[in-house]
Amino acid sequence: MYVEFSRTLDLDVNSTVQRLAKAVHGRALPWIRDVVPAIGGLALHFDPDHEALGGKPLEAAAQLVEDCLKAGLPKEGELVRTIEVPVCYEPQYGPDLAEVAKATRIPLADIGALHAEGEYRVLMIGFAPGHAYMSGLDPKLSVPRRSTPRAVVPAGSVAIANDQTVVYPYAISGGWSIIGCTPLKVFDAERQEPSLFAAGDRVKFRAITRAEFERLAK
Repeated sequence: MYVEFSRTLDLDVNSTVQRLAKAVHGRALPWIRDVVPAIGGLALHFDPDHEALGGKPLEAAAQLVEDCLKAGLPKEGELVRTIEVPVCYEPQYGPDLAEVAKATRIPLADIGALHAEGEYRVLMIGFAPGHAYMSGLDPKLSVPRRSTPRAVVPAGSVAIANDQTVVYPYAISGGWSIIGCTPLKVFDAERQEPSLFAAGDRVKFRAITRAEFERLAK
């Protein structure tokens, strides 16, 4: 079941959705399989045949959401993590730097520094496992999505589009402008927590040299 509160990005609504997700998780109900916060809504994955539902899964899910809202949600910022992400913004790792510089009229050498100055928040994980959509991009760096997506974007690529930034968790297709790359492994199915990011995390990017990238990559 998907409960939608907004069809457009609203940071207050997004925060409410993330806090609602924590409240639902906190109930630890046996028939809930997963709770997935999106930008403006919450998806509840459940076992429709669980005996506790009595044959009315949608009604039970709707009642769960209402009960959590009435009881009060966790406060903004509770259990928030800040994750530092080293990024090499050199052209070798940012194939779209020149195009972004031309579109924004910002010197190519300044794009990385401007991107790293931002204070980012993970709005949701979507499109692919571990793929975090983050708000906080400086409006000066706002560029539209590429007219032709790439069939394969290298793992760790840091990219921008409109008012958001992302880090590609592994080699997948994508249509955002790549301005750098991190040596961190963003998604690893073998880890206890496969994804480096989670909805609500704060993210700080740190510019590094090519030499530091290669050292950390090892």
